[in-house]
Amino acid sequence: MTTRQWLLSTWDGNIPLIVGCIAALFFYAILCKLKFSGKSILFTIGVILFFIALDSPISFLAKGTLFSAHMIQHLLLVLIVPPLLLLGLPVPPHRHILSLARWIKLPLVAWFSGVGAMWFWHIPAFCDAAASNEFIHSLQTFSLLFLGILFWRPIVGPRTEERLFPLTGILYLFTACVACTLLGIWISFSSVSVCPIFMHPANPSILPLIQGWGLTPASDQQIGGLLMWVPACLVYLIAILFLLRRFYHQHGNAVPFPSKEKRKK
Repeated sequence: MTTRQWLLSTWDGNIPLIVGCIAALFFYAILCKLKFSGKSILFTIGVILFFIALDSPISFLAKGTLFSAHMIQHLLLVLIVPPLLLLGLPVPPHRHILSLARWIKLPLVAWFSGVGAMWFWHIPAFCDAAASNEFIHSLQTFSLLFLGILFWRPIVGPRTEERLFPLTGILYLFTACVACTLLGIWISFSSVSVCPIFMHPANPSILPLIQGWGLTPASDQQIGGLLMWVPACLVYLIAILFLLRRFYHQHGNAVPFPSKEKRKK
């Protein structure tokens, strides 16, 4: 089997997932009253990436075959899909719509939700269980998405008044980047397997293809750690630049020091 043949044959065609994604787009269209804009594009891209994360060859490899594919899936579910969905949501007409319990709205709770999700699911026992058990894998998937939404809500939630002050948001994102960097370094340089199941791939028939890609279990784990380390922090950096832009637009006209003309007077 060639790589091209494998790529074309490993789409799951998961009917419940397809129906769920179509339903999400349908209800979104109703929520927007069929008035589409740039926000609609962001939401649609988020749904498409969610589908790719769970139905494409990435999902096939993430189930006990390649740790790096498992990491790509996690990054999509926590760092990419949630902000796209939130940025795409219209502002709800009433405050009670999309409201959350008060304690869930706390920035510290949101921060630990997003960062804690990545650390929790890389505890070897839980990582192995999710890669080998379909029910736990589904639980992992939706917990990552939900906790990712909680994490990004204070940054790009639909209600601007509920977002963090830009400079506070920058600290929020920077510390999350540090936490992901530490996790990535631990995974990359660990002398033991973070997820032992990936040492013995669940799909032996694909081993010749993986070996042709030049991957070994050790290098695969190192790539997974680097993905957690570099691309993840790049996402945080982009969000930080987004907040800096927001801060400039909100406070750029403020003059912190007297002008030259006033000093001359």
